[in-house]
Amino acid sequence: MIKIKNSLTAILVLLVVVAKSQAPEAIIDRVLAVVGSNPLLQSELETQYQQMVTQQEPINANTHCKLMEELLYQKLLLAQAQKDSLTVTDAQVEQEMDRRMHFYIQQFGSEERFVAFYGKSVDDFKNDLKDNIRDLLLAQQMQSKITGDINVTPNDVKSYFNEIPKDSIPLINAEVEVGEIVKKPVITAQAKKDAKEKIEGIRQRIMKGESSFAAMAALYSEDPGSASKGGFYEHIQRGQFVPEWDAQAFKIKKGEVSEVFETMYGFFIIQLIERRGDEVDARSLLVAPKVDASDLLKAKLALDSIYAKLVLDTTTFSEMAAKYSDSEESKNSGGLIVNPLNGSSRFQMDEIGQMDQNVAFAIDKLKVGEYTKPMPFGTRDGKQAYRILYLKTHTSPHSANLLDDYQKIQAIALAKKQNTAIQAWIKKKLVGTYVHIADDYKKCNYSNKWLNEANN
Repeated sequence: MIKIKNSLTAILVLLVVVAKSQAPEAIIDRVLAVVGSNPLLQSELETQYQQMVTQQEPINANTHCKLMEELLYQKLLLAQAQKDSLTVTDAQVEQEMDRRMHFYIQQFGSEERFVAFYGKSVDDFKNDLKDNIRDLLLAQQMQSKITGDINVTPNDVKSYFNEIPKDSIPLINAEVEVGEIVKKPVITAQAKKDAKEKIEGIRQRIMKGESSFAAMAALYSEDPGSASKGGFYEHIQRGQFVPEWDAQAFKIKKGEVSEVFETMYGFFIIQLIERRGDEVDARSLLVAPKVDASDLLKAKLALDSIYAKLVLDTTTFSEMAAKYSDSEESKNSGGLIVNPLNGSSRFQMDEIGQMDQNVAFAIDKLKVGEYTKPMPFGTRDGKQAYRILYLKTHTSPHSANLLDDYQKIQAIALAKKQNTAIQAWIKKKLVGTYVHIADDYKKCNYSNKWLNEANN
């Protein structure tokens, strides 16, 4: 199946392509193909191959040819996008570069390591990368024009599934769907006032020179990620923490201590140690409003009432979650916890580690349709709360079927239909598009007829 790569992996390949031209050990590049007016370089192909090796993807004698065809397709998309005068804005390019560069720098561990490896600043690197990103976005936009309106009906899905040979029906691992209804204790105005006054006092002591920021953070910060290190955070990328934290870190000057500011976690002050582009080293101090035991008990009692209604079957779990749950992540999906790996509500059993381990332990004791009694847990922001868990589904390993796995089969059927449209589009566009391929890659057994007498 031919496709334009639309993942972070693809852009890492482009990053390496740009970098290789600067590396002393770089090969002498050459043009392997030209599609329209767009060259396909050997460095592009080789770095795609190296990415597959790094990610331990299957490699065989046909891998280079397969990658070559995917890149030819990308260049054909780009050529057509140029003919159709498609555009992407500078803002779109910048946003995409920032998103992917942030990911890439994280792989190195810090901006310094990234800069040391490539021998150029992040800004210089982004400038070198800009045209590649623009071409990629144009190609993606062109592909959307080809496949964007394609869909599959239930009859299409059924027909596709019935055509699969019995011995080729995919095996589906055991999966679960888990719901939650969360109740957080109400933080009183007095608790917020007390927390803010406390951190204001700490800040005043630092500003008067009575103590260092590091010492005060070690003594008073309630941030488990940094308190033991005197509040120190290193190599924090823009967007890694909450927006309010970023706003202060990228505004104050080196050595300066911020004003007190509020976040979902509580009240913070930070001290900037160093700023390098979109990365900072800083000290951070958190004071969170205290939850009164009586308020925590009220949250539990509210869930006791909800639990009773669920057990008596006087309401549905999704209705109660939508109406009463304090979880912004799950309340709008009927209370179902979302799998961060794929954005769905299903967790394969080998993905249970993506869940809170307390959740995995609790659902192990449940039968489908059962609920836990209200149980305490720590929220992502470090606060105490209560929740009810619900085991909606638990499927055993099985061969795929339309009843249990319709969405998976639908996705496969849609991909097949889209690929059929892509193949037809390629065939049509190759008639009027100049394509030249280097002699050593003409021997590949391509899925499409990239070579013709007029071009080669």
